[in-house]
Amino acid sequence: MSIPRPEYPRPLLRRGEKSWLNLNGTWEFEIDGGKSGIERRLFEAPSLSGKITVPFCPESPLSGVEHFDFMPQVWYRRTFTLPEKKNGRILLHFGAVDYQTETWVNGVHAGHHCGGYTPFTFDITALVKEGENVLSVTAIDDTKSPLQPTGKQSQQYDRYSCLYTRTTGIWQTVWLEFVPETYIDFVKVTPDPDNRTLYGEIRIKGNAVGKTLTAVASFEGKEAVRTTVRTGGNHALFTLVFPEDAEMKIWDLETPNLYQLTLTLGEDTVETHFGMRKVALNGRAFELNGRPVFMRLVLDQGFYPDGIYTAKTEDEIRNDIVLSKKAGFNGARLHMKIFEPAAIYWADKLGYLLWGEFPNWGMSDSDPAAFQSIQTEFLAEMERDYNSPAIIGWCPYNETGAGRNADTFRAMYHDIRAFDAVRPIIDTSGYVHTLTDIYDVHDYDQNVDSFRRRYHEEFAAGKPFVNHPRFEHYDDGMPYFVSEFGGIHWVIDNDRSGSWGYGKSPEDMEEFYTRFEGLVSALLESPYVCGFCYTQLTDVFQEKNGIYAFDRREKFDSERLSAIMKKKAAIEK
Repeated sequence: MSIPRPEYPRPLLRRGEKSWLNLNGTWEFEIDGGKSGIERRLFEAPSLSGKITVPFCPESPLSGVEHFDFMPQVWYRRTFTLPEKKNGRILLHFGAVDYQTETWVNGVHAGHHCGGYTPFTFDITALVKEGENVLSVTAIDDTKSPLQPTGKQSQQYDRYSCLYTRTTGIWQTVWLEFVPETYIDFVKVTPDPDNRTLYGEIRIKGNAVGKTLTAVASFEGKEAVRTTVRTGGNHALFTLVFPEDAEMKIWDLETPNLYQLTLTLGEDTVETHFGMRKVALNGRAFELNGRPVFMRLVLDQGFYPDGIYTAKTEDEIRNDIVLSKKAGFNGARLHMKIFEPAAIYWADKLGYLLWGEFPNWGMSDSDPAAFQSIQTEFLAEMERDYNSPAIIGWCPYNETGAGRNADTFRAMYHDIRAFDAVRPIIDTSGYVHTLTDIYDVHDYDQNVDSFRRRYHEEFAAGKPFVNHPRFEHYDDGMPYFVSEFGGIHWVIDNDRSGSWGYGKSPEDMEEFYTRFEGLVSALLESPYVCGFCYTQLTDVFQEKNGIYAFDRREKFDSERLSAIMKKKAAIEK
């Protein structure tokens, strides 16, 4: 039987093929409706009552369970045998588990994690044995808790409005990794193409006092530059300076050149990639590599009909980017979800801009305990994805109003800035801002004439559109981003019962194209706007406003949409 999602699960920090063991596949499974499993010591049970296919959530068809109701706690169990006697450390990795996780190996507690979207690791070296080992996992998922971020997961029994099927428990790859006693735990690289330099930092587990780190950057298998430095215990800093007399490849939308970076520390060798690219804000413009680039983004929810949060294959993730580019978009807001690492990897490979976001819906934005939830996990997201050249900015919140605790927004901004000195930050997408580098709004006006006036005549008259003028104003000269618009309702199967989008559905296809072109052109032609994000890439369950259907069928002529999208923007001139 083939293993689902067999690809290497951590593309931005890779070791060799013999260094890991994929634990996806058939596991035992049980729903714990009374949350009594720990008291009943299910982690010692010889078996569980059902089966599930990991890494697909139990709500999904691909899991084989398809249990749609709330599951306050779930249990998983499987056995594994180490491929051979291993020296060094044995690490147990989870790509993501929603939401609170407890893990046991051979009946002994291995660790706890809180957070539904980012990876976590337990060192299980002391818990495993030769021969068969038992791995038990439980996940508690309280979707209705105001302290738990749920994003677009429905807090009612059924899907409704723009909220969709829930994801409970394991939804990304589970795997073992075999590393030396002293190993590289984290790599952070920052490109500075103006000065032909890559700044690097690594974090080390184990005793690395006085050891040597070698860093080698290569392009298409040919070495470009290397350096060797001494480590400072549990960390090392290094710089790679590209020679003046050698060509330095730039990462850009049309030429997504990626360098491979190989790092060697004693017995450990890891690989990552990086792109020499520069992002900046200059007046009203967003710049990529020193030139204004209009952000032609699409809202991507990251849902799949058969896997819910999890794509059936890596090819499905890649294909979503291909479909987006085919329709003329140059990037996406990764909306209300921390996407699988493969999505970031393929954006890097294909030259596709991304905003890293967080599924803050479901949380009480004014509760300090809720802030702790987002703070911890958003920093983990940045640590996972920082090296990606495709990610051009961070936005931790979506659509928060004037009643939220503004101090938490300031704190979140400063936390992000302390970790990332380069990328722009939007404090909250749409609505009421506190501290932001780009001013953004959400505008679903479907009337082309009034929409155009808003971003031309009214803006020129000193009356820029803001979502809540009672509580804030736009600081003239800031980059201005219409980060949600469009969302035109269009159903291709003639079954409109229970479906929705924004505004009145066009009477025919030509009316759709006319409205789409009018809204898009109004923003492209405005000298005040640095980018937009169209809602959305695909239909999602009952929400029928995608460029593509939920099953990724074409709803419109992609070439015609692309021609509209690729008109040169005023800000680019």
